Amino acid sequence: MSASLPGNRELPASRYDLKTYWGRVQQSAEIADPRIEKKANNIFLRTLFVTTLGLENAKSLISSYKEGRIKTMTPELWQAKKVVDSTLHPDTGKPVFLPFRMSCFVISNLVVTAGMLTPGLKTTGTLLWQITNQSLNVAINSANANKSTPLSTRTLVQSYFLAVSASCSVALGLNALVPRLRNISPGTRTILTRLVPFAAVASAGALNVFLMRSEEIKRGIDIYPVISLDADEQEKNNNKTFTIAQPKPSEGPTTTAPHLPTHPQSLGKSHKAATLAVSETALSRVLNSTPVMALPPLLLIRLQQSSTWLQRNPRMTLPVNLGLILATSVFALPLALGAFPQRQAVRAMSLEREFWEGPEMVEFNRGI
Repeated sequence: MSASLPGNRELPASRYDLKTYWGRVQQSAEIADPRIEKKANNIFLRTLFVTTLGLENAKSLISSYKEGRIKTMTPELWQAKKVVDSTLHPDTGKPVFLPFRMSCFVISNLVVTAGMLTPGLKTTGTLLWQITNQSLNVAINSANANKSTPLSTRTLVQSYFLAVSASCSVALGLNALVPRLRNISPGTRTILTRLVPFAAVASAGALNVFLMRSEEIKRGIDIYPVISLDADEQEKNNNKTFTIAQPKPSEGPTTTAPHLPTHPQSLGKSHKAATLAVSETALSRVLNSTPVMALPPLLLIRLQQSSTWLQRNPRMTLPVNLGLILATSVFALPLALGAFPQRQAVRAMSLEREFWEGPEMVEFNRGI
């Protein structure tokens, strides 16, 4: 993200109010937006498929602002920040592999979700799609995790096989249990059968996050003093001046310069912050999977029962299913990501005692 680029002057965290849920939803929608946008100067044409030149132009423009060569935020700067925030990892400053970026999340998950929600899926199909889904989840979790605590290859492999075992066990177990349920109508049985993938994905998805990021909880994650400001506060802050004292007053008068807040250094690693970060990320994954895995199958059942057009054209079931999943995913992802701030600010007193003597408020990268 932009914080990893050179320069002492911090950009506004967002053009939206990240203290509110709706502001975080709008910010998340920008990060997850894969659309192509054409600007007058033709510099930024893409977010998801940004070229190397386009990314370098965005980074150069942001660095110019952070080094004081550009004084105020402009539409081009906001677009540059959107490109950088949706492409670079906030801890490493390196591009996230394209299929695992949040701006590609809906596209990457579309086919996998459609496969898991295919009506009448047999045991082999259930296993294959659950394995594929957990493989994608592991890759996304690993690519977007907090990188201040690296994950070993051994832990990665163990987490992968445990998550796959959990999802397959839940899916196959419920598929075997639902037909044996008594005293329920055929319609209710059909609904429960269609919701089996949701139960498997929600439970295994949350477990996947905890397994993939267990090292963060064991070792802790980096904590920083809070410097994040909204757009208005940042502009006011950047317009302030401070006095630079010369070593010897006799050699010349003092001078003033724009206020340039320095990028904060880590105050140390916190296990409690790591537990909070991983827990919130796991919950946000459940929040995201709930509408995506629950609404399309229920709506498809309704359409299959009431739509004569779909009954006459059963081959259109797959395209309709894909459309329902896509529409739900586009709206669900920002709503889930916005549930918690990506850079979470907490009181130092809520963390380990070693942080109590420092700043009152501290923050950390929650990961996505």
